[in-house]
Amino acid sequence: MEIHEKLGLIRSKLPQGVDLIAVSKFHSNEAILEAYQAGHRDFGENRVQELAEKQESLPNDIRWHMIGHVQTNKIKYFAPFVHLVHGVDREKVLKEINKEAKKAGRVINCLLQIHIAKEDSKFGLDASEAHDLCAKITNGDYPHIALKGLMGMATFTEDNEQIRSEFAGLKSLFEELKSKYQTLSFDILSMGMSSDYGIAIEKGSNMIRVGSAIFGQRN
Repeated sequence: MEIHEKLGLIRSKLPQGVDLIAVSKFHSNEAILEAYQAGHRDFGENRVQELAEKQESLPNDIRWHMIGHVQTNKIKYFAPFVHLVHGVDREKVLKEINKEAKKAGRVINCLLQIHIAKEDSKFGLDASEAHDLCAKITNGDYPHIALKGLMGMATFTEDNEQIRSEFAGLKSLFEELKSKYQTLSFDILSMGMSSDYGIAIEKGSNMIRVGSAIFGQRN
């Protein structure tokens, strides 16, 4: 099945209000262009150099999402153009994004990455750290950050009940923060990838990040 066919199939199954980020990391410009020509505009990358190179050479109406673990010394390379940063997993990253956004004369959309998986290899904040950062943004500490919501990755497991539990916990925290910090434009819950996005949507996700189910396995 061609990329545009797989993309169309996934999009046809999504409930209204669920956004699809096509995770294009390690895939060619030609593959991205096939999805682009099928009408898709939101693409996710997790390596800054690759993201910057693709942004330079691909259509300028693409909305680029930085979805991976962010190294602070590389934020300056995507700050001028990034649409949404999914992986704010520590305050140091938020400070640097705010600094580089100010230099670029813009406000950058961000999600807080919450650690929900039973895996030490995944990054993320805990609930108290998320509350702390929401309070600081509400108080005006980071004027060049637009905090849009939360992101999380479930454990890589075949135990669907564990995945459901982890996504449900993230949804609960999302609602708690949204209710408490009402001045934030908190409307994105980004959870679910190729292997588990169906469960994520069932548990309230409104943004999924899908790579291999669209582009095939990475090169």
